[in-house]
Amino acid sequence: MNKELIEALDTLEREKEISKDTLLEAIENSLLTACKNHFGKADNVCVTIDKESGDFHVYAQKQVVEQIQDPVLEISLEEAKKISPAYEVGDTVNIEIQSKEFGRIATQNAKNVILQKIREEERKALFNQYYGKEKDIVTGIVQRVNGKNISINLGKLDAVLTENEQVKGEVFKPTERIKLYILEVRDTTKGPRVLVSRTHPEFVKRLFETEVTEVRDGTVEIKAISREAGSRTKMAVWSNNPDVDPVGACVGVNGVRVNTIVEELQGEKIDIINWSENPAILIENALSPAKVVSVMADPDEKSAKVVVPDYQLSLAIGKEGQNARLAARLTGYKIDIKSETQAKETPDWYDEYDDEYYDDDEYYDDEYEEDVYEEDDAVNMQDPEEQND
Repeated sequence: MNKELIEALDTLEREKEISKDTLLEAIENSLLTACKNHFGKADNVCVTIDKESGDFHVYAQKQVVEQIQDPVLEISLEEAKKISPAYEVGDTVNIEIQSKEFGRIATQNAKNVILQKIREEERKALFNQYYGKEKDIVTGIVQRVNGKNISINLGKLDAVLTENEQVKGEVFKPTERIKLYILEVRDTTKGPRVLVSRTHPEFVKRLFETEVTEVRDGTVEIKAISREAGSRTKMAVWSNNPDVDPVGACVGVNGVRVNTIVEELQGEKIDIINWSENPAILIENALSPAKVVSVMADPDEKSAKVVVPDYQLSLAIGKEGQNARLAARLTGYKIDIKSETQAKETPDWYDEYDDEYYDDDEYYDDEYEEDVYEEDDAVNMQDPEEQND
């Protein structure tokens, strides 16, 4: 071992993020392994390594005896006296072992120990690097399309964007740079496996954290988010500073901030609404852009009845029920939507919900327990045309 090897270890530490101390320990273990393979045992062997110069010494500790029973562990008094006249029976003598004496098999095994340790530490360093990015956004380069899966290079390893985590309609070409959300990092025998997604609701949240300073520094909080990837996202925001408009901060001047994110999502619509601790107000906001006449919410049952103007019913429900479905996911409430005409024709419609009532500028609220994070996307929607059927 010499200075060149120490420089090589420094390079490994810098490029592979493998600790030099760990590598030196691996070399020490490899020397012990070589001794064991060469002599049959290494219980009495110790190794010293100079971390600066790379010089090392391997010693076999032998006990001074009158008559040798085990030459690996013992040395005669006569031989010990040749080393130093001060040695007596019972003393321990350090006998230096020259590594060049090791056989080819012992040397090869020692080499394998070092290489195995390097691979293990490299895999561990990679895992720790990407594990720290779990639940965050990374940028990758499209390598190739394998059937319905896409291979993405993340820098030091590749990830696979599976069909389930792809947004329908998105098409990527090799060498194209795309953003991805890291779902999970698994440590496997073949190295770290990174699971990525472009459909997860948190992907949109992280994009806003990247683009909007107020979200990144905590001034504006994203309280809830619901998404149908590739089509539409609803997001409820709240400001911890009364002087900061949370919706305005996320939209940006002339919509520049939200448009940047929409462009990254290839045209996906994003509805940004104000969060409210009052479930009735939150539900009204969540049904935007539809106008709401009244909201009757039951916090215990996590359900709500909503009345909208007759001409707003289709807008409130949305195409194929999407607007109402996303609103239900966002608020955690099962939402039943009726037009004013339907509500008037339904007996006891208003009498069933006395706890929470919201009507235009009037709001009456009894005590309730807030729990709007539990998702329930069951929505009872009635359309006039369906009733006529």
